[in-house]
Amino acid sequence: MSSTVVMKFGGTSVADAGRLKGAAARIVAKREAGHRVVAVLSARGKETDRLIADAQEVSPHPDPREMDMLLSTGERVSCALCAMAINDLGHRAISLTGSQAGIVTDTSHTKARILDVRADRIMSALDDDSIVLVAGFQGVSTAKDVTTLGRGGSDTTAVALAAAVGADVCEIYTDVAGVFSADPRIVPDARKLAVVSFDEMLEMSASGAGVLQLRSVEYARNHGVRIHCRSSFEDAPGTVIVSEEETVEHPLITAVTHSTGEARVTLLGVPDTPGIAGRVTTALADANVNIDMIIQNEPVSEGARADMSFTVPRDDVTAAQIALDPIASEHGISVVADPAMGKVSIVGAGMKSHPGVAAKVFRTLGEQEINIEMISTSSIRISCVVQGDRVPDAVRALHSAFELAGPDTIRPEQPFGEFA
Repeated sequence: MSSTVVMKFGGTSVADAGRLKGAAARIVAKREAGHRVVAVLSARGKETDRLIADAQEVSPHPDPREMDMLLSTGERVSCALCAMAINDLGHRAISLTGSQAGIVTDTSHTKARILDVRADRIMSALDDDSIVLVAGFQGVSTAKDVTTLGRGGSDTTAVALAAAVGADVCEIYTDVAGVFSADPRIVPDARKLAVVSFDEMLEMSASGAGVLQLRSVEYARNHGVRIHCRSSFEDAPGTVIVSEEETVEHPLITAVTHSTGEARVTLLGVPDTPGIAGRVTTALADANVNIDMIIQNEPVSEGARADMSFTVPRDDVTAAQIALDPIASEHGISVVADPAMGKVSIVGAGMKSHPGVAAKVFRTLGEQEINIEMISTSSIRISCVVQGDRVPDAVRALHSAFELAGPDTIRPEQPFGEFA
């Protein structure tokens, strides 16, 4: 049986007729090379942003269910147009919505999670020698409503389909050449990474690297899906995301990542009583607000009150404040949001066995007179919250301090077949 490849094209890769035809040509070339092909497409260019603006013109707080109905149209347009282009190139193509493709999600509108992929229709179309195009970013809930998967959700669609159809690789085509040691727009001499482990990519995605959506990397690791992140506009190999056992080496630091899309929320005057922190985090979870870093200072005397700070996505600040209002009113807590924050992180599997990495991070930022507001760590990541306007300086300083500039990393001893 021929191998199966899932190809995902981002919004910039299908932004206009020329680029969409280019994506169609790549899909056809893969099919003519002997592979069965499933392609996942995002909405074209800024189409999703335009649809959001349309909704806000008619409603200040659009109903989430109807937003999903609206936003799901962008990917459907891309798929139908691409199918037309593929058919004109002499190959059979069929476009499917997320629900037609069998993507079943929970009932959380605008941020749904995939529960199951019932790929019978896709497999049948592949058996009929068709190229299958699936609208990314969407599915159907267990309540039979259209749902969307949140920003970057087409990546998750592609990985989930790759797992469901047993694909050899999931190729993510985007407007960058792969995963870099830092954002090349901030660090011009950042290097492209040939191979990154799932654990490193998870930490990088969670701390600001925008190449792959965090949930897609989680899904790939859990289901053993190999990801190849590569450019839509050149044929050179990109970055392969593989299990830790498959990586050839573990450099001390792999990359410096950053984010300016977060805000700090501080609760002032939190009672020093058991259960308050649990109520706060439960309220945020029920509102579908993800907390990243969290810190609480202990009261200096019995009966005194504490302060609690945490970071959330900037787009979720209003939802967080609404969720916390009942608790704040009940206990006399003040809720203060600071949207002008940024986060810079270093990630590397090698730091597990190298002491002194944190000291070097703090010393480097101190030498640049960059104040650290909050700190969070894992075994392979150190993250610091700093003022948003100092994020570029922090990224450049850390990238230089850990000597990450240079040519591509050493390539694996074994090439990744025809997918490289």
